[in-house]
Order: sequence, then C-alpha cells, then structure tokens
Amino acid sequence: MTAVEPSDAEVTATLVETTAPAGVPDAAADSAEGVLGRTYRALSIGIVSVVLLIAFEATAVGTAMPVAARELDGIPFYAFAFSAYFTTSLFAMVLSGQWADRRGPLAPLATGIGAFGAGLLLSGTAGSMWMFVLGRAVQGVGGGLVIVALYVVIGRAYPERIRPSIMAGFSAAWIVPSVVGPLASGTVTEHLGWRWVFVGIPVLILLPLGLALPAIRRMAGGPADARAAAEPFDRRRIWLALGISLGAGLLQFAGQELRWASLLPAAVGAALLVPAVRALLPRGTVRAARGLPAVILLRGISAGSFIVAESFVPLMLVTQRGLSPTLAGLSLAAGGLTWALGSYVLARPRMEPHGGRLMVAGMVLAALAIVAAPSVLIDSVPVWTLAVVWGVGCFGMGIVIASTSVLLLKLSAPEEAGANSAALQISDGLANVLLLAVGGAAFAALGGGAVGAAAHGAVGSGTAGAHPGAFTVVFLPMAAVALIGVWVAGRVKEA
Repeated sequence: MTAVEPSDAEVTATLVETTAPAGVPDAAADSAEGVLGRTYRALSIGIVSVVLLIAFEATAVGTAMPVAARELDGIPFYAFAFSAYFTTSLFAMVLSGQWADRRGPLAPLATGIGAFGAGLLLSGTAGSMWMFVLGRAVQGVGGGLVIVALYVVIGRAYPERIRPSIMAGFSAAWIVPSVVGPLASGTVTEHLGWRWVFVGIPVLILLPLGLALPAIRRMAGGPADARAAAEPFDRRRIWLALGISLGAGLLQFAGQELRWASLLPAAVGAALLVPAVRALLPRGTVRAARGLPAVILLRGISAGSFIVAESFVPLMLVTQRGLSPTLAGLSLAAGGLTWALGSYVLARPRMEPHGGRLMVAGMVLAALAIVAAPSVLIDSVPVWTLAVVWGVGCFGMGIVIASTSVLLLKLSAPEEAGANSAALQISDGLANVLLLAVGGAAFAALGGGAVGAAAHGAVGSGTAGAHPGAFTVVFLPMAAVALIGVWVAGRVKEA
C-alpha cells in the first residue's frame, strides 16, 4: 500500500503540521472534529465511495469468476485471473507513490479509477481466457494507482487521532457490497450472464469521481513540499518496480506450467524479483525487524494467505458441494460485516494500549479460519459452517489490516507517505502473487484443471466433484503462512 521511524506520535504530529501542503486543515484547530465533521465530511464520503467501488468489484467479480473461467475454458488458469491483477498493481503502486509524493495524489487517483473501469470492460467483453486475464491486468494497474494515492490522502488530510476512524470507514464500506454484491452478481450471472457483472460495474465510477476528486483537490491536492515537487521521478525505482511485476508474472506462469521447460521462466523471474524486492522494501523486512519492516511484512503475510484462500472458496463450493454461484458468493457475505467490526473494535480509543495483542489474536483467528475452511469438502459437514468460520477469520483480518495501515502512517514522515504506502501495498500484492503461484501450481498438479468438467454436473445435480485434494493443498499451506504471521504480529511494536 527509506523509512523514517519516529520514536513516538509527537514527532509524526510535528511533521504533519510543518510539511502538510496548503489547504490541509490544522490538526490542533480541528481537534474536536471527527471524520464526518464539517472540515472532513466531503473528503471522507468521497474516498469511502472509492473504496465502496473497489469492494463491490471484488465481491461481485469473485462470485462470477468460476462461471467466467468455465465458459472461457480457463479453469486450469483460474489463479491467473486473480494474480494478473496483483502482478500489474505492483508496478502501479511504486509509480503511484512517486507520482503522489511529487505531484500530489489527485492525478494518480483519477487515472487509476479510469484504468480500473477500462479493465472491467475488457474482461467483460473477452472472447478467451487470456483476454480476460489481460483485462484483470489493466484493472490491477488502476487498483495499484488508487490504493497508494488513498493512503497519501489520509496521511496528509487527517490528523493522527482520527486516522483509525477513516480506516474503519474503509472497512465499513465493504459491508453493503459483501451482502448485496454476491446476491446481485449471482443473480445477474445466472439470468443475464457473467459478462454483465463486469460491464455493469464501471457505471459506479461516476460516483467516486464526483465526490472524491474535488475534495482531494481542495485538501490534499498538491505535493508534500516544494522540494518534493521539484524532484524528478526516481527512474531506478520505477525500473525495479517493473522488475517485480515481470518477475512475479514469470513465477506465476512457471507455477502453472508444470514442465521442465518452466524452470527457465522461474529462474528469470527470481533473478528479476529478488533484487527488486530488496531495494524497494525497507531494510529488515524479510527478517521482520521491529517497527516499520515488521508492519510491512505482516501486511503481506496476512493479506496474501487469507485472500488466496478466499479466492478458491467460491470455486470449491460450486464444484464440490454443488452450490449455485449466488449461494457460493453469499457464503462469504458475513465476512464483510465481521471485517468491518474488527476495524471498528480497533478504532476504539480504549483499545489503543492493546493494539499489539489484538493483532496477534487477529492472526490466530485468520489462521484458524483457513484451516477449517476445507472441512466442507466432507459431505457430512454442513455448508453453512464455512460462512461461520470465514466470518470469524474476517473479524481477525479487520483488526490486522486496519492496524498495519494506521501504524504505517504513524511511522512515516508526510513526504515519505507515498513511498512507504507503496512498500506496504507491494508487500500485500507480491504476497498474493507468489502465494497464488504456489497455490495454483499445487491445485493444477492435483487435478484442479479437471474440476471444470465436474463443475457442470455439480451445479446441476448438487453432487460433489471428484477432486477435493486439489483444494486441500491450497488451504493448508496458506494456513501455515498465516501462523507465521502470528509471530510477525508480535514484532510490529518497536522495542
């Protein structure tokens, strides 16, 4: 979503007051206002609307994805439909960080929303799985630009004391899409076709554009300071970001093509990826050094393990338990509510002294949910149990994701908020790509590609498919990664 790590909140508050661009309200003067106070109301509604769009896309598209992949004869490349988004977003995150730090977050945000909509249209009109994946890649560019720009907006426009509240607002923006998205997407998929899910969502772009952009231009539109505006883009970092995207894509391709010839793209991908990651992430990230490095690593571990597991939940329910796309999507609906509840709990002022322990507990809940999810492969286990355990896991994730976002901004000087937000999002996106490569390879190796044939009968008759092992080898490694996250969560606080 180079680090300056202040020893306490007062240092960060001082930096906010002395380097904030013109138009940003004085935090001391607005000490009594919340995120919906007169000063922040328009901005808060605007940027939460942007998140609402992203949330609706994620929940709706995830529901339609199994049907789209099947009709395009792309089940063996199911993981690519998700990883393409994360792969291209890695490059866009670094670009957005530099763009926002030097020119302000308005331009990357507007450009990102446009690219996001274009990618949806491209996927919705695709005639082959590879064209569909290309559309997801364009979406990733847009998503990468948007998410980093939003973090910069929060860091510049909001005082530290209410940042947890706006993060909770982001989580709350997932509630309605989580409940309505799967039902609407499933209904449209079954009665009109999956393509309408993709081509219909871009209409929602008009709302974020109308609300967010004027407020951002007024309160956080310019660069952090005159020196940042005068600096050229760091071309080396942009080339490194391109190396991350290409390297991650090659590793994903090698993982899907399980042949000896795949060793070559895997080696090239690793050669591009490793030095780029070392240069773009703060020193100590890989070994979970206390403070900002551990925060960034935790974001990748938590989001990667949980989201990769969640990506296979609708496909598992459709092909193994015979659920319709609508019901499969609704099984994840409660997760949006509990995710927002977790963020709300973290935002309570009295919870601040317990933030470290809450993060550890959140990772424990996420790991338990991932372990329990494949139990629905057993016919005697009621399908509704997955909705329950996933809701528990989402509660834990709501705590962890909001915590990492708040801590990142606390540990970042305003003029470095873009670069550090990009590092956070790189960790998030890269973990998704690499873990999807591992999970997708295991899924394909154990017969996942044959699931598509089972899916036609499973949906129609309600009988289970014949390849439960292909799903088990996705969920169990992700649970192991989440357990590592429990240890990392204990290191996010500086000693």
